[in-house]
Amino acid sequence: MNMSQFRLLYFLVLIMNPLHGFSQTEGRGLPRGFAPGEIEVMPAYLEAQMSLRNGITTPPNGVLRTMAEWEEIQALVITWTSYPAVLREIVRYAQQETKVIIHCSDSNAVKANLNTHNIPISSNLKFLEVPFNSIWIRDYAANSVYRDKVGDLILVDWIYNRPRPSDNAISEHYSQLLGLPLYQTYAAPHHLVHTGGNFMSDGSGHFFSSELVLDENEPGNPYYSPGKSPAEVDLTIDAFMGMNTYCKMTNLPYDGIHHIDMHMKLLDEQTLLVAEYPQGVADGPQIEANIQYLLSQYQTKWGGPFQLVRIPMPPSTSGLHPDNGAYYRTYTNSVFINKTVLVPTYREQYDTTGLRILREHLPGYRVVGIDCDNFNSNPDLDQRIISQSGAIHCITHSVGVNDPLYISHQPLNDTWSNGPFNVSAEIMHRSGIASAILHYSTDTSQGYQAIPMSLQPGSSEIWETSIPWTAGGSQVFYYISAQSNSGKLQVRPLTAPQGQWKFNVLGSTIMEKMDNPFSEPAYPNPSSGITAVPLFVHNPNPIEIQIQDILGRVMHAWDASTYAPGKHTLFFDSFNWPAGLYRIIFKQGNHLQEQKLLVK
Repeated sequence: MNMSQFRLLYFLVLIMNPLHGFSQTEGRGLPRGFAPGEIEVMPAYLEAQMSLRNGITTPPNGVLRTMAEWEEIQALVITWTSYPAVLREIVRYAQQETKVIIHCSDSNAVKANLNTHNIPISSNLKFLEVPFNSIWIRDYAANSVYRDKVGDLILVDWIYNRPRPSDNAISEHYSQLLGLPLYQTYAAPHHLVHTGGNFMSDGSGHFFSSELVLDENEPGNPYYSPGKSPAEVDLTIDAFMGMNTYCKMTNLPYDGIHHIDMHMKLLDEQTLLVAEYPQGVADGPQIEANIQYLLSQYQTKWGGPFQLVRIPMPPSTSGLHPDNGAYYRTYTNSVFINKTVLVPTYREQYDTTGLRILREHLPGYRVVGIDCDNFNSNPDLDQRIISQSGAIHCITHSVGVNDPLYISHQPLNDTWSNGPFNVSAEIMHRSGIASAILHYSTDTSQGYQAIPMSLQPGSSEIWETSIPWTAGGSQVFYYISAQSNSGKLQVRPLTAPQGQWKFNVLGSTIMEKMDNPFSEPAYPNPSSGITAVPLFVHNPNPIEIQIQDILGRVMHAWDASTYAPGKHTLFFDSFNWPAGLYRIIFKQGNHLQEQKLLVK
């Protein structure tokens, strides 16, 4: 069969397939992975997309910078189809932060559905009645890229890795609504198949994906797309998005779609949220291997190692993980919406820990859980979207603001110095920066003191100042504000002053607290599921940690291991343990310490 016959077959399949187009307003719709029969029509689909799309296929001019997810956005885009119970909650919270663009078949029906569930129809809601195929807009919508780092906003759209032409055209619709240029990787030599759930950016040209991006573009790939070598993939990404480094990690054995948003997420330029499985379970070993590869081969924009925040992966109701057929439940599949973060949730005994970890590492943000695992036979009430290998991040995408004021700063670490503490930040706006100010406090209830920042000699982007002497044993909180020559104001963290960076000035008071490895108690306590055990390790000698019941029986033990000095978090699951009092015992050499835990 020649390619013309493939194209004919492709369109015949689309016409005959009731899952495509406007029919998605009822039922649970197309999965995030391939639906039956879809992979067979990929060759004709890929050939057709080369000529069907209407965007710009030549690379954009200028020094390009791809937005990070935590930056300020002007819109969140969704497609209203399957799982409206989840979409409703996204709309409820997102419209309080930004414009929400809803692609749908009948806007009046969507409005009626929202009204029925007491969700207001604000001026922030925009409706586009356009064709679509599925809910998974993260994978098929375009990415926000700035010319000259903080100049004109453009959208960059890849070829969607599913044969769903209406989904693939969604970016054209909202780019027209917002008046933004749309660039597309649809023409040789820059044809590129890629998916948004398998892409992360730090906002400075450092990108992360699984090797799926190589598999789907390599010569002889299963989709018969024109082949590209790894170097050619990088060249296209750089030409359209401005790349410095691109970390590509081994695909996970139990994650059928190989999208990294199911098990990791950048929280800022140097902090990586990483999924945690029980030792040796499911994708845990490969995730750990990937993280060690990342740490050994890649650094942050500032040249140091990435900091890891571990977050547990909840099991099924029967205690199973994906290696035993359970769904891929994850908290990393969350989305930033300016000062709000929406997080998928599953069951309270696990959600309590997952949400607390996020709130501790995202100070000032409103962290909202949305149930993604509650099945209902009524499609309008069904929330079990995780059964389709996706959650909140997968069904949303962001559009950056047209006029970004960019602030990037590497937070200060705990220090023995009493000061001064040097602070520098990269601060940019297309009109230039009129002023930058560092705000600091050792007691936020008393407010902040303001210190002007000045341009580093010879630089047009790096601003610096110093926080004055502060006594040992104190804690310093701070944030940065800036105003552009055009009058725009911005702060970083984006949630300041409610959220801020902080560091300890080490001294006797702080060290007395830190001498105890359990200086922060395990949580939640009482425990009824996944529980976090924060540790502060002082030296690299091997550590033994176990949990015993009141009779001294070992309920859980971590293998004796060496931990780098600093903060760590261990996890265990008490879901099936008898109610009662337990002891968490820490042993390092002759140092023995314990804390008590109640299981309910």
